[in-house]
Amino acid sequence: MENKAAQGHDEEDQVPLLTPYKMGNFQLSQRIVLAPLTRQRSYGNVPQPHAILYYSQRTTKGGLLITEATGVSDTAQGYPEIPDAVHAKGGIFFCQIWHVGRVSNQGFQPNGQAPISCTDKPLTPQIQSFRIDVPQFSPPRRLSTDEVPQVVNDFKVAARHAMEAGFDGVEIHGAHGYLVDQFMKDQINDRTDQYGGSMENRCRFTLEIVEAISNEIGADRVGIRLSPFADYMESGDSNPKALGLYMIESLNKYRILYCHMVEPRMKTVGEKTECPHSLVPENRTDLVAYGRWFLANPDLPKRFKLHAPLNKYNRDTFYTLDPVGYTDYPFLETSKA
Repeated sequence: MENKAAQGHDEEDQVPLLTPYKMGNFQLSQRIVLAPLTRQRSYGNVPQPHAILYYSQRTTKGGLLITEATGVSDTAQGYPEIPDAVHAKGGIFFCQIWHVGRVSNQGFQPNGQAPISCTDKPLTPQIQSFRIDVPQFSPPRRLSTDEVPQVVNDFKVAARHAMEAGFDGVEIHGAHGYLVDQFMKDQINDRTDQYGGSMENRCRFTLEIVEAISNEIGADRVGIRLSPFADYMESGDSNPKALGLYMIESLNKYRILYCHMVEPRMKTVGEKTECPHSLVPENRTDLVAYGRWFLANPDLPKRFKLHAPLNKYNRDTFYTLDPVGYTDYPFLETSKA
């Protein structure tokens, strides 16, 4: 694949990050990307003015921003208050689209129905994530083979709507234990149809989504996020390196714009592991997506350029429902005053 955006290291290699990069038809002014971050500041899944401010604060001319995830259908929602992102100011803006699969609750589903997944295996209790305890997640309903094309179509329609709303492209969320990731990982996918068993079968759903969206809006406006080494929400794989390589080789055939890889050291929420594999230190990445540091430093590229100190992020306000910890981090001039 021609272009990759790797989930960022805390360390910044400042010279390459601040150089221009041509990503398909997009001329980027720098290689620093705003990562998609679940922040839950939309009320009733309707974007609020502070979402416009949040993204505009972090926009630089020619900078790439990826919104937090937007559900592809009314069965796709799992966390409360996820905004449909807004296209503001002059950066390059991609909308991340997702389906959470079994990481949901009947209360978020139409008519209180069970969440859908590649499996009917429920999540076991674990640490709290995004202010929802896993015991609150409802047992999922296994998607039938005949239902899979409808979900693929949901992704295609969502991509078209994103383009109609003014976005420059879409990123498919295929990471972190959500529906697309659930299909790919052999520790959760226990299907016996053409979407389960072999690696080719387990990746079929993902590639059908990639193909459908590419045909709908153009492959040059499509990215995907993958986390083959991660075990979020009990969605691990016995051979993550082989899975990652298979997906990269398969995605190359569609000539999509980029693959956004989560660094192998991130295994679960808050858990880092020692891993011999990495994209950033080995200079195998074209772009680096920053999440927590871009949240806490809306002028992050400028701070890197000036070798300026960084604001510290506050984990306690990552998922609160108001703008505190969202749009109130100081810019360099303000923090010096």
